[in-house]
Amino acid sequence: RRKAINARTRDYKYSNYLDAWRKKVERIGNLNYPQEAKRKGLFGNLILHVALRWDGSIETLRIVRSSGHALLDEAAMNIVRLAAPYSPFPADIKSETDVLDITRTWQFLRGDRFSW
Repeated sequence: RRKAINARTRDYKYSNYLDAWRKKVERIGNLNYPQEAKRKGLFGNLILHVALRWDGSIETLRIVRSSGHALLDEAAMNIVRLAAPYSPFPADIKSETDVLDITRTWQFLRGDRFSW
């Protein structure tokens, strides 16, 4: 049982989980901003798909649309890995979903900041 969610998801239980997940990834991303990207002044956006299992582990991770910089694409995937494991699904999500498919735009911004 899979459920696709993204920034437009309005169902409270899913949007609440997604927001907590986003905050953790963003915090880890800003703590681990790639040094080489800082040195080279690289910035850009990419779309990343993350499939999370009910226990908070990563099932799959893939770039949907590249930033145009392999360094940033790999850094985004590394940030997601570094932040794992994530919180297990709350009971109301776990009762109907085994895997959450999260697709988000990730931004490496000027000023060495990671966001979305």
